[in-house]
Amino acid sequence: MDESGFTPENGLKEAVVCIVGLGLMGGSLALALRGRAAGLLAVDKDLSTCWDATEKGIVDQAGDDLALVSKADVVILSTPMRVLLRLVDDVAGYLRPGALLLDLGSVKQPVIDKMNRLPETIRAVGGHPMCGKEVSGFAHADVELFQNAPFVLCRSERTTPEALALAGELIAVIGARAIEMDAAHHDRIVAAISALPYALSAALALAAGEQAEKDPLTWALASSGFRDTSRLAGSGPMVMADILLTNAPAVLESLAQAGKALTTLADLVEQGDPVALHAFLSRAQAYRREWEEATKIL
Repeated sequence: MDESGFTPENGLKEAVVCIVGLGLMGGSLALALRGRAAGLLAVDKDLSTCWDATEKGIVDQAGDDLALVSKADVVILSTPMRVLLRLVDDVAGYLRPGALLLDLGSVKQPVIDKMNRLPETIRAVGGHPMCGKEVSGFAHADVELFQNAPFVLCRSERTTPEALALAGELIAVIGARAIEMDAAHHDRIVAAISALPYALSAALALAAGEQAEKDPLTWALASSGFRDTSRLAGSGPMVMADILLTNAPAVLESLAQAGKALTTLADLVEQGDPVALHAFLSRAQAYRREWEEATKIL
């Protein structure tokens, strides 16, 4: 129990929640939690964002002082990865005994390693909502962002059953679906289905851009195919660089696997074998349809 009398068993309605970082994810979370907790606070380095969030009645109080987390029963870190890793240490001195620390970081093992070293009075759970947009910032916050999205939870040595249950309640309230898994397992999967798509999208945009420098008609002809496959390249470079670097081993493995597939594809095109090329493309199509069927079940 902390000095406010709150324990994780009390549930979200009796908790004061503080979100650190009011970008796209943190801002969307604030919108989704509005009116669902006993109080809603926010910390952001941009004071104009803090003013906007309070003026619109999205949060009860906001500011750029990290000490504000000392008023909260649940603290949620929602910043770029390298900042988030530093914040796990920085918030430790402010958190109430028994408070729950949750994060929204895209890479989990480094976060869990940090959480494992927190004081034993702190409850900590790693989290990653599998949703987002290629745009960033509080201005793009969306109350529907988490609807039916998978939300991964990873246990740390500071995770108690009650803390895990409270994190699960928060996830249900915002309309997401909790999936519990090991941090290293999460990072391997996310490298393949999140970081790699971004990397390939960035490579595509660079290749097309270099072509456009030689021939301006490139952009005049680019349409829906280029739009859809290059969409992720519009994501914030700083945020994405942090994700790639903090999950480097798994990302490199996925890049190597994709590179092997591209090399095979190039060889098949060079060989001019329509049967083998058709088989390669059919396999890719089958995997895509397999994913579509899996998401229908969910």
